[in-house]
Amino acid sequence: MNFFHFQITHKAGRARTGLLHTPHGPVETPLFMPVGTQGSVKGLMPRDLKEIGSQILLANTYHLLLRPGPERVRALGGLHGFAGWRGPWLTDSGGFQVMSLGHLRRIDEKGVVFQSHLNGDLVELTPERSVAVQEALGSDIAMALDECPPYPSSRAYLEASLERTLRWLERSLKAKTRPDQALFGIAQGGTEADLRRRSTLETIRFDLPGYAIGGLAVGEPKEAMFRMVELSTALLPEEKPRYLMGVGHPEDLVAAMGLGVDLFDCVYPTRTGRFGYALVPEGRLNLKSGRHLEDPRPLEEGCDCYACRTFSRAYLSHLVRSGEMLGAVLLSLHNLRFLHRLTEGAREAIRQGQYGDFARAFAERRFGKEIPPWFREALVAGGHW
Repeated sequence: MNFFHFQITHKAGRARTGLLHTPHGPVETPLFMPVGTQGSVKGLMPRDLKEIGSQILLANTYHLLLRPGPERVRALGGLHGFAGWRGPWLTDSGGFQVMSLGHLRRIDEKGVVFQSHLNGDLVELTPERSVAVQEALGSDIAMALDECPPYPSSRAYLEASLERTLRWLERSLKAKTRPDQALFGIAQGGTEADLRRRSTLETIRFDLPGYAIGGLAVGEPKEAMFRMVELSTALLPEEKPRYLMGVGHPEDLVAAMGLGVDLFDCVYPTRTGRFGYALVPEGRLNLKSGRHLEDPRPLEEGCDCYACRTFSRAYLSHLVRSGEMLGAVLLSLHNLRFLHRLTEGAREAIRQGQYGDFARAFAERRFGKEIPPWFREALVAGGHW
């Protein structure tokens, strides 16, 4: 039985819309996936996420391995039953923590040994164990364990990490047992074009259900990042979904969708909300600022989220400045809805063959007359400028 497949429904230049079929229902691409690291998108209930148009949630293998443990999640219905989100789930492999917890881990050919950030216990994560944990969690899409190198890294380190990632991918595939779970591979190579090309071409030889562009959005310049995205999407198979990991800034989504990226995830919208910022077409509103204390307008005119339909900037500013948790919840809700509306608008523009108009209108509101060269170059490469 084919539990997982992807079909392209429309194209405009290199941008495309698609239908991604999973065991827990189909989803429309391009899309943004909210991050629920520990099985929960901070401050938001599953019904909130469904109401604002979320389609897939992302959870993290490393964190759920530490607590509550994969066997407990399996016994309680997998992530779908345990966390109450009945739609599709994607689980990261723990590869990002190889970089982000670099001070707490030791890496070798076998895998990674972490010192738990919770209690100091040693925790081993190998490609085989990462697959086993994700199978217990029951996600629809699992990621093969990779080594995500930091920026900057030496060429020798980048080369060694991409080769190790390829060997770990082979081991992950041998360990896989669930036919109802798709395993994606992750291409690395940093911002070295020849290494990125080699990693991508070697990864697609495994003929996987989907592929991720990894090791970007880790501090490199935007120009370098989008050169790698352009290269990657040109090399990845047309008929398979493409996932740009860890990217959530609105302008980055618009540029990457124009190059043919289908899936995105990032903590940016919810973390930004917890810090008191709201995403708007012109950038961000700082609700900690006193300038909003008497402003009766919603965060964004025309936004259909509960925060914008119900509350003023004045009230939301009051909540943020008072440290009330409701402020963080409402801003997180709005910020996720902002990104969902952005991808919904992109899908409609692609269907109408008007993605270039959509992207230029976005850029004019976001940047004014000073459109960054990297953004323009990405749209030119995608056939939209």
